[in-house]
Amino acid sequence: MKIRSITYFCNPKYPFDESTLRKAGEFLSKAKSAFETVGYEVQTVRLATIPFPKLLGEKEISQLPKFASDFSKAIQEVGILYASLGPALPELPKSYQVIPESISASENIFFSGVMTSDNNIHLAQVKACAEIIVQNAPLDANGFANLRFAALANVKAGAPFFPAAYWNDNESAFAIAVESADVAIKAFETESSLGESRSVLISEIEKQAQVIEKIAKSELSEIKFLGIDFSLAPFPDDAHSLGNAVEKMGVKKIGLHGSLASAAILTEAIERANFLHVGFNGFMQPVLEDSVLAKRAADGTLTIKDALLYSAVCGTGLDTIPLSGDVSADEIAPLLLDLCALALRLNKPLTARLMPIPNKRAGDETNFDFPFFANSKVMKLESESLQRALGGDESFELKSKL
Repeated sequence: MKIRSITYFCNPKYPFDESTLRKAGEFLSKAKSAFETVGYEVQTVRLATIPFPKLLGEKEISQLPKFASDFSKAIQEVGILYASLGPALPELPKSYQVIPESISASENIFFSGVMTSDNNIHLAQVKACAEIIVQNAPLDANGFANLRFAALANVKAGAPFFPAAYWNDNESAFAIAVESADVAIKAFETESSLGESRSVLISEIEKQAQVIEKIAKSELSEIKFLGIDFSLAPFPDDAHSLGNAVEKMGVKKIGLHGSLASAAILTEAIERANFLHVGFNGFMQPVLEDSVLAKRAADGTLTIKDALLYSAVCGTGLDTIPLSGDVSADEIAPLLLDLCALALRLNKPLTARLMPIPNKRAGDETNFDFPFFANSKVMKLESESLQRALGGDESFELKSKL
């Protein structure tokens, strides 16, 4: 298991306060050292701000590209690799329109877009997020610009995984995101019963969390600790594949029936574990970041509808889904709408990070030369534009059944 990220949350002000960034850099350097001392590999240290529409204000929203470029340079000077400037907000529709140019203006700044709020789905913002995804796609030959954008449904502040991370307070805080799919694999690789294997998984989660929490609350106590997101994040090899964990549980291929039950069991095990939870804490299914998921998507066993179905019992949603390069915003919007409906009815946070690949069509092989991706095939999106009542721009309430 590794620490994927130590994420520092703050309000850097506008124009940004260099002393706030220095303080963030110093804290993250200290935190990284503290966790490495006890044996954890810390992959990245990151910073997440309050939503950029609140940071810049309506009058300055057009300055976001320049701000993103300047902010990118400033965080690197204090030793921070990545930053999230948070989500575009429904109350400021123009905030969605400036995201593609802002992504183009920087290399290490992430964004997101809110599609739901106060038990309401905003159809105009669902469409706006779909438009952002389509506009981002050609910014990079491999479609990588969409790695830095996620559409959000019912996601609260304080989640440490990017691109969903953002903050909502003037008081700074931090949280931990882990890479822990290998923990699930080890728990289920023996021929033990389901109950025994689940107990092993819960015990290991609690063991690792206790170490992290002890350091966070003692050596790093000057900054508020929000908790740990123990989502079972993978790495693109079989030893760190959550798809592999599902198959170790007894499903021959993830995507076949039994996979949903496996996703539910793994997510519920995280919920049972005793530690300070923050963020998603669920079954994470980033297709291109998981070697087995990528393989099953390529052979057609795992579909987009399957991934959406598993979102009903997991805690993250749709991630690094390779789509046809000519997909339209009208085709993406219905998928985002379905995600919003799941998030609100089940009262859970879900995101979509979708990746149209330029010059690729459904069924084409991907050819990434990127150490954090496993190659797969472009997945088929069975979708057409919304019509009639669902084709409008209104906001409507959808209450949770829980």
